[in-house]
Amino acid sequence: MIPSQNCINLIKNFEGLSLNAYLCPASIPTIGYGTIRYEDGKKVQMGEKISIERAEKLLNWEVSKIAYRLPEMRLNQNQFDSIVSFTYNLGYANFVHSTLYNKIIKNPNDPLIKDEFMKWTKARVNGKMEKLKGLIRRREAETNLYFK
Repeated sequence: MIPSQNCINLIKNFEGLSLNAYLCPASIPTIGYGTIRYEDGKKVQMGEKISIERAEKLLNWEVSKIAYRLPEMRLNQNQFDSIVSFTYNLGYANFVHSTLYNKIIKNPNDPLIKDEFMKWTKARVNGKMEKLKGLIRRREAETNLYFK
């Protein structure tokens, strides 16, 4: 499947756009729409700047890479878009090793999938795991799209 514009819009909405590198809440240098690594694998460094066009290109590259790597799942477009957004935010390894993934493989329409999305609302802030309001809103939006 190919991510739809709904997926891109969801990611853009929650990641926001920064043309200057910044530290995300987890203290990782980030640029554009949540990019932490460039196509060549190089990590984003503080002090770097990019154009809007470059930010769009990086977003599309990352979303395409995620979509290509995701295992075969019986999903509709909304479910797929939701999972691409989730994976964009949390990483491929976190998704494929999660209970969320296992539940989707068993039954992609299981209502308990919502609970699994909502388990991913914490990030390490100043060395301590904390629930973040932005992650709660994002998981709710991803869940709503998944079950739309």
